Amino acid sequence: MNKNIKAIVFDLGGTLRIAIKDEKWMEKGRINMANLAGTELPFEDFYQMVEERYEKYREWALRENRESDDEELWCRWLLFDYPRDLIMKNRHKLSYEYRQSKGRRFLVDHGEEVLRELYRREYKLGIISNLIGETEVYDWLEEDGLSDLFSSVILSPECGLRKPDSEIYRVCSRDLGIPCEEIASVADNQERDIEGAREAGIAYNVIYNSPEKKHPVDPNGENPPDAVVNDFYELLALFPPKEA
Repeated sequence: MNKNIKAIVFDLGGTLRIAIKDEKWMEKGRINMANLAGTELPFEDFYQMVEERYEKYREWALRENRESDDEELWCRWLLFDYPRDLIMKNRHKLSYEYRQSKGRRFLVDHGEEVLRELYRREYKLGIISNLIGETEVYDWLEEDGLSDLFSSVILSPECGLRKPDSEIYRVCSRDLGIPCEEIASVADNQERDIEGAREAGIAYNVIYNSPEKKHPVDPNGENPPDAVVNDFYELLALFPPKEA
């Protein structure tokens, strides 16, 4: 690997956090969404309406490589015909519950041990994620006692950009105070997570073969990674202690 690496940035979904299908958990999220919106529709009908509107939003987001903050997401795209004051008040909670309706999330196996060891080895750590919602990640990091490990958290709904736009990596680079040429990326989507990173100058791109298996890994395909790992512990071999 590149011995000049000083920082490592992680993707979230499918990389640092793994989602599992938990039907009771997911149904609770759908019910909570309906209650937060004050809808008169049955919660499943309400959820279906949101899903149909979200598809239109996602088409725009993917086409433009952009992401809306919670206000724009709910007041412009998803619940534009609901009382604005109520939706504004509950916008962060709505994003959180919508995410819960998709699955229950856990830190990846061996994630905490590896993150703490990399931090001990004096790598600066960052997060770059396309997920919706402005507050969930910060709440999770605080609840799990991981906040102090990360020098930078760049979320698409805050900066308005989404991968594969290369600018989101430059934003993180400036936030870390480290040039892209001294940063490594760890992510699970070969198609989305390497093109923009390389364009920005990210020095070393690692693909994690996620247990979610949403994105096939092809070391010989387009945008080949510099390394592929199947377990987070393997990152410790890729990023050894720095030489004195």
